[in-house]
Amino acid sequence: MTTGTEKQVCPIQFNGICCPVPFNGISLKRRLSAPATQQSLQKGREVAMPVVIGFEGSANKIGVGIVRDGEVLSNPRRTYITPPGQGFLPGDTARHHRSCVLAILQEALQEAGLKPADIDAVAFTKGPGMGAPLVTVAVVARTVAQLWGKPLLGVNHCVGHIEMGRLVTGAQNPTVLYVSGGNTQVIAYSEHRYRIFGETIDIAVGNCLDRFARVLKISNDPSPGYNIEQMAKKGQKLVELPYTVKGMDVSFSGILSHIEDVAHRMLAARECTPEDLCFSLQETLFAMLVEITERAMAHTGSHEALIVGGVGCNERLQEMTAIMCRERGAKLFATDERFCIDNGAMIAQAGWEMLRAGQVTPLEDSWITQRYRTDEVEVTWCD
Repeated sequence: MTTGTEKQVCPIQFNGICCPVPFNGISLKRRLSAPATQQSLQKGREVAMPVVIGFEGSANKIGVGIVRDGEVLSNPRRTYITPPGQGFLPGDTARHHRSCVLAILQEALQEAGLKPADIDAVAFTKGPGMGAPLVTVAVVARTVAQLWGKPLLGVNHCVGHIEMGRLVTGAQNPTVLYVSGGNTQVIAYSEHRYRIFGETIDIAVGNCLDRFARVLKISNDPSPGYNIEQMAKKGQKLVELPYTVKGMDVSFSGILSHIEDVAHRMLAARECTPEDLCFSLQETLFAMLVEITERAMAHTGSHEALIVGGVGCNERLQEMTAIMCRERGAKLFATDERFCIDNGAMIAQAGWEMLRAGQVTPLEDSWITQRYRTDEVEVTWCD
């Protein structure tokens, strides 16, 4: 088992000015929401905007990010990587997080050039996620908040992804495709909630890809999904796989069971290559996701689509969604691996929004929950 070391620091400062950033043929804009771009003055003096530190550790990534007024000051993270053919267990993942979280915290403060006294609030992932890793991060966040005398902010993991995506891209009111190892949802905002229009009825799309990677003994470094993506680019043959869309929902467990059953037989008979299987699985899964995203956009009348979550940095998924958006006269917003993949800055950004809206988590309510739906959160900071 190895530990991946990643330093993710945003090279562009958010200053309230639309700044197009080319990425994979998709126009990205970095923008602050309107309230944050306005200069805050009090008695003729400029008032410093709050600085929030965020702790993320809901799965195999552990990250600490610091955000101030829409600017990512630091965002280091580590990844718990297991040998090919193996997944990551909650207990082992939690031990990994405990072993390096304090070093990452120190690194985040040093990169940002800040001291504990400069931090205004401490945000942490409340859920959803794996129980043991969530508890590890929550305990650290609670301890830090009490030692530093700062308010605590319990953040929904999905809302963190959405708020970071909106900040980085400048999307105003998009239909959100949230795709990761633990979640698959199509979301749109309405009346102070991020409403779920469609979702997986069994396993997440990222979990489907990860488990298929184990079948082929594909490396988990840097991630199985990334390695499947690279292999898929070399695929030449489309293998027919089950396609399961049920209204606004999708199902991936049947596809996974089928490809697990036929993969080794087809490879042994030389009917296809491992690259062909990776290509076919991606094409099928992503076509299903694009279909339900388009249906949600039609229902809401949306002209913006935003992809968030770890699978969201897959270039083929972005390409397929961009084609759909172009045909509808809509625009796609997406980010790269710095912000799609779980990170502390996204928790800090959602916490920053919560703090401005007056939402603070009392210590007695700072427990974690493995099942914390996106639409349970009251999004008081949006109109």
